[in-house]
Amino acid sequence: MPAVNFRDETATGKPVAEFEVAGLPDRMTVRELIRLRVREEVARHNARPSDRFNGLVRPDDAETELNGYRLREARRIDWERQAEIAERAFLGNGFFVLAADRQVEDLDEEIDLTAGPDLVFVKLVPLVGG
Repeated sequence: MPAVNFRDETATGKPVAEFEVAGLPDRMTVRELIRLRVREEVARHNARPSDRFNGLVRPDDAETELNGYRLREARRIDWERQAEIAERAFLGNGFFVLAADRQVEDLDEEIDLTAGPDLVFVKLVPLVGG
């Protein structure tokens, strides 16, 4: 069973954060991988709730900070709500995913996890005034 490294990078390729999830099936859709990633990062946050969340997408009522989000107060986050936000962000070009150095464009595309252990997530930042 494959292990996958979920890695965040800047648009220039600089690594920002990374974690691994083991024991996955050989193939998963992009949607399943995004939901898995979000569930994992929310579980890590909820194990020790704080007023800062480092995750793929901004939770409701949070402010964007450098490499994370500031919550109004320390609280638990609903992973399913975060997964919905992440799916919409993917469809709206809020971030893109690279699998085996190839950009995937469809939530229902299947990824062969035996081909390479890295999934790279690159968040896109809107330009000021653009």
